[in-house]
Amino acid sequence: MGKEERIAIYPGTFDPLTNGHASIVRRGLQLFDKVILAVASDTPKTTLFSLDERVSMAKEAFKNEPEICIEPFRGLLVDYARERGACALLRGLRAVSDFEYEFQSALMNRRLNADLETVFLMSDYRWLYISSTVIRTVAELGGEVEGLVPEPVVRRLREKYPKFAEKGINA
Repeated sequence: MGKEERIAIYPGTFDPLTNGHASIVRRGLQLFDKVILAVASDTPKTTLFSLDERVSMAKEAFKNEPEICIEPFRGLLVDYARERGACALLRGLRAVSDFEYEFQSALMNRRLNADLETVFLMSDYRWLYISSTVIRTVAELGGEVEGLVPEPVVRRLREKYPKFAEKGINA
């Protein structure tokens, strides 16, 4: 009898993907056999990048890591997790302010599917102050975000924001 593959889902908007997100995914592989980065299509947030763009950037960022799967999803996360055979949801925490929202979400997901665990990983200290919102704002105003996001994201931000592109080394 073979060992059952342990799959975790790391859901989010990823608008855009940051190095903090990438760190959580890669660290999740120390606990799980496979991590699915699930890019949410249903979000109350207004996104800078389309769903296809967000999926494409993530696929490019993890292109040489076959144990990381990138997929769009819609609907209830617990339904998607069940369809994909996941045993856990992977979530990152940067600060105490993240905890209340994540705790509420974890409890609701647990109520909807008692077999689905939520695993929280603390962000690496290098990424504590980084969020997708901060990255978008800094890039829009022409600030430098290289080293804070994967290279495919830097390229796409340059396409979206002329001020940022003007400062780019490879623009």
